[in-house]
Amino acid sequence: MFNFVFATGIENSAPTIRGGRERVDEMEKCRFYQQWRTDFELLQELGLRFLRYGPPIHKTWLGDGHYDWTFADETFADLKARDVLPIVDLCHFGVPDWVGNFQNPDFPLLFERYAHDFATRFPWIQLYTPVNEMFICATFSARWGWWNEQLSTDTAFVTALKHIVKGNVVAMRAILQVRPDAIFIQSESSEYFHADSPEAIGKAERFNSQRFLSLD
Repeated sequence: MFNFVFATGIENSAPTIRGGRERVDEMEKCRFYQQWRTDFELLQELGLRFLRYGPPIHKTWLGDGHYDWTFADETFADLKARDVLPIVDLCHFGVPDWVGNFQNPDFPLLFERYAHDFATRFPWIQLYTPVNEMFICATFSARWGWWNEQLSTDTAFVTALKHIVKGNVVAMRAILQVRPDAIFIQSESSEYFHADSPEAIGKAERFNSQRFLSLD
C-alpha cells in the first residue's frame, strides 16, 4: 500500500461550446493522440509511477453499452507494461454528444453502466476519479453558461450538480462491484473568495459556502 503519491496527469477534458456544436478536446489540442508513447516515455524518464489519465469519453462511450475500447486498450496496456499506476479520470467536463449534457436526468444511471463496464474491462486498475471537479463542471456548464448546456440559472446549476454528484456516487458503487478494493481520489477546486469591500462580504461568504456543495 502507498502512503504518498506524487503524480502527473494528462489533461483529458472535452466540454462542448457554441451551443454544443463544437467540442474542445484537450488531448487533440496537445496532440496526445499522436504523441502518447512519447509522453509515457517522458513519464518514465521522470521516475513517476502514477499518472492521472482517462480515455476520451466522447470517442470511447458510443452509446449505452456500446464502446470503442481501441485507444483505451492500447494506452492502458502500455501503462501496465511500464508499471505505471493510472488514476483513471472517467468524466472530465464533458459527455458524448448522444448523452447531451448534464441536464439529462439519465446521465447518472448511464454513467454508472459506463464505469462498471470500464472497470470490468480493466480489472487491474485500482485508482479512480469518476467525475473530475464536479462543482466546477456544474458551475461552468450551468451557472456561468460557458460549457455544455451553456445555461446560467440557479435551477440549471442545481440540476447539473445533482446529476453530476449522483453520477459520481453510483459510478463508485459500480466500480466497487468489480474491484472491492478500489480507491477513489476526488478532485475538486479550491478557490476562495475575498471581499474587496464591506458590501461584498455577504456574496463572498455565500460563494465560499457553495464551493463545498459537491463534496457535501
